[in-house]
Amino acid sequence: MHGQRSTIVVIAAGEAATSVLERLPAGAAVVAADGGVDVALALGLEVTVAVGDFDSVTPSGLAAAERAGAQIVRHPEEKDATDLELALDVALELGGSRIVVVGQAGGRLDHLLAGLLLLGHERYAEVEIDALLGPASAHIVRAERVLEGEPGELISLLPLHGRAEGVTTEGLAYPLRGETLEPGSSRGVSNVFTELRARIVVGRGVLAVLRPGAIERRPP
Repeated sequence: MHGQRSTIVVIAAGEAATSVLERLPAGAAVVAADGGVDVALALGLEVTVAVGDFDSVTPSGLAAAERAGAQIVRHPEEKDATDLELALDVALELGGSRIVVVGQAGGRLDHLLAGLLLLGHERYAEVEIDALLGPASAHIVRAERVLEGEPGELISLLPLHGRAEGVTTEGLAYPLRGETLEPGSSRGVSNVFTELRARIVVGRGVLAVLRPGAIERRPP
């Protein structure tokens, strides 16, 4: 199950607006996590692999994906990993250098929190990971990333799985200069883009960079 495409798209169960297609690379392999099969088909995407216990996908959706050539990887209902985790592991096996997760910002709070923590797990350290969550987005940052944004756009930097050390930013209203962000602290919350690009450097650790999709409107 190895491929040469650089980006793998993982579709989670839930809902996704067709506008998300503008943010996805053309021709990327698509891994659908259970009910994500129905989401992918509704978006007009061809499913490469469907994975999960298939308790939330519609029978017609799963059958349509299989007829179109999708590989079906079925797991028992009682399992030790979420469907999203199983899909991310399949994405790793496909060999991409970047994974884009399409999900939703709402839904079950435990699934949302577990999913964000999962994206920052060490076993995905060799790939670049982004998540499109309705109007919001999340980026996992190790070492360094440059993100494109809009001046006034809100952005928060949260450490995952321990402290993030040597955090330095450029292009944000409240710059960080080699600072340490501790788990449980709100130090990195509600920063703001001042430029079209923001550079974020992490000396040690991993950050979840969250963008709620809102613009801070300041009085003139």
